[in-house]
Amino acid sequence: MRPTQSIWALAFPIILSNITVPLLGAVDAAVMGHMDSAAYLGAVAVGALIFDYIYWGFGFLRLSTTGLAAQAMGGDDGTEARSVFGRAALVACTGAVLLWLTQYYIFWTASTLIEASAEVESLAKIYFDVRIWSAPAALMNYALMGWVLACKDTRGVLIQQVVINLVNVVLDFWFVIGLGHGVEGVALATVIAQYMGFGVGLLILRKNLKGVEGGWDFPSILDLSKARRLMSMNADLFIRTVCLLTAFGWFTAQGAKLGDVVLAANAVLLHFQQFTSYALDGFAHAVEVLSGHGAGKKDRVAFKQAVVESTKLAFFCAFGFSVCYWIAGDYIIGLFTDLETVLSTARTYLPWVIALPLVSVWSYQLDGIYFGLTQTKILRNMMVMSLLIYIPLSLYCLNLWGNHGLWAAFTIFMGLRAITLSLFFKKVEQKVFA
Repeated sequence: MRPTQSIWALAFPIILSNITVPLLGAVDAAVMGHMDSAAYLGAVAVGALIFDYIYWGFGFLRLSTTGLAAQAMGGDDGTEARSVFGRAALVACTGAVLLWLTQYYIFWTASTLIEASAEVESLAKIYFDVRIWSAPAALMNYALMGWVLACKDTRGVLIQQVVINLVNVVLDFWFVIGLGHGVEGVALATVIAQYMGFGVGLLILRKNLKGVEGGWDFPSILDLSKARRLMSMNADLFIRTVCLLTAFGWFTAQGAKLGDVVLAANAVLLHFQQFTSYALDGFAHAVEVLSGHGAGKKDRVAFKQAVVESTKLAFFCAFGFSVCYWIAGDYIIGLFTDLETVLSTARTYLPWVIALPLVSVWSYQLDGIYFGLTQTKILRNMMVMSLLIYIPLSLYCLNLWGNHGLWAAFTIFMGLRAITLSLFFKKVEQKVFA
């Protein structure tokens, strides 16, 4: 199979899988956006942001599991590949318990930092109190998806994500439109869908285990030296993810200070960016898996082919998104809300999300490469650097140009991520394939 075909075979199911995630968020927003107040849409945006922090903060479970398991499989060590999943599952279960125990403090901290209106905060609290109970399933799904992806079973990842999001969408309409439950209905739909996805994920895991040689080595799962490596990677990725979420959270918080209408409009436009990022991550995930297998086999030629071909495909896809948003952006915004003030405000800032795919695609690709090579310290350090530049820059631009300045700073942040990571690419390649 040619490199391009191999990449498409991996990337296409992941793209289909990934785009169901922002589509779900879009359905949540659309359901709330047609309520009688912008506060409902703002509340779901704030509540979802809190869980983005929580669950994306644990996204290292998916990332580290894929990288480590792919390298173990590339080196024909099936027992270690199984142990990687075992360690990830232990971290997921422990994390879920900690989230349950600290839920009061999590919401209090988030609401203090975001400073939304009283109505938005009250509705967001209702959303949070329901959705927090999805924690065990949500975190275990990260571990399951990461390991299945390392097996190159992108179809399995697609099936799990489609189940989660299809169940969620159906229950959204039933609970909110049919039963009139409001924000609590949106949250409950997500909880049920996550547990349904967990059950499907276990079945997919069982199928893939049959194709991996070796057995379960429980002493190896608890091996302190290997656990330390996992936790070191996880700590790096956790910091990196928290910084990324802080950038999104900062954007939302600054927008909230400009009023409920701007908050709601920015929330609508961020769905464009989320849709783009999840789709382009299909190519990033593909190059991540291929990079991990290439590193395990010390095959530099295959690694380079994966990088070049996947990046070409990702760029063309990003260009397609920009064209689509330029042509149909006004129509898409109208699908989210019928509130005229939100509609007109969102259309004012639409050019920023038209430009963003062409700026952000490079950082997504470099993320995937570094994840596959398990170069987590560089990912951490460059994200911290980009964030430290972005925050003061956003304040400066906000004072000069208002919400346009906020979008300009966010666009620069996405570019900085790519520029800083690219500086280390040659050095990392030489180190891994020496």
